[in-house]
Amino acid sequence: MNIDAIQKAYRRYGRSYDFYFGAILHPGRCEVIERMHCRPGDHVLEVGVGTGLSLPLYPDHVRITGIDISPEMLARARARKERFGLSNVVKLEVMDAERMSFPDNSFDKVIAAYVASVVPDSVRLVDEMRRVCKSDGELYIVNHFQHASQIIGGMERLLAPLSRLLGFRPDFSLDDFIAKAGLEVIERSPVNLFGYWTLLKISNNKAELAAISQQP
Repeated sequence: MNIDAIQKAYRRYGRSYDFYFGAILHPGRCEVIERMHCRPGDHVLEVGVGTGLSLPLYPDHVRITGIDISPEMLARARARKERFGLSNVVKLEVMDAERMSFPDNSFDKVIAAYVASVVPDSVRLVDEMRRVCKSDGELYIVNHFQHASQIIGGMERLLAPLSRLLGFRPDFSLDDFIAKAGLEVIERSPVNLFGYWTLLKISNNKAELAAISQQP
């Protein structure tokens, strides 16, 4: 996976994304926003906001910033913002999630829904999510991870060579992701059809990781 492959894949998905992925992934969007328990005045960053399907689900009392690498997807998100009159959506920008331009400690909560298996470097994604999130903030990830079933997991491995065409890695391992990214998972729960996707609530443990990295 690389940026060029991702942009090409989601340029193809642009017009039909809502039709194919809207309803099937909707429960996960609702669940994660409910679990966020947003407080009045919170500023939320949604990484990989796509066509903005989640934007109308946020409470009016929070500010939302969304980023995406696909201009075509983001254009539809901007249209959705206008159509629903979402004045709490303060910014929608084309941006690389692995190299965000936001200052440190900019957001109260950062969410990446259906993004971790798409980006070229999922560890770099999490590092950036930590950086732009306040030290006492929270991170949320919703994603498909390789299935524990030998049959389904085997099929996902067979599809792995098609990742560039699909626009995501079907054999993305949750255990490897947690270990490599140093995730401190607070909650973990299945979401969407048959629980095929997973919701993770993650502590922003950047201070602890920084302290460990400075040890001799």
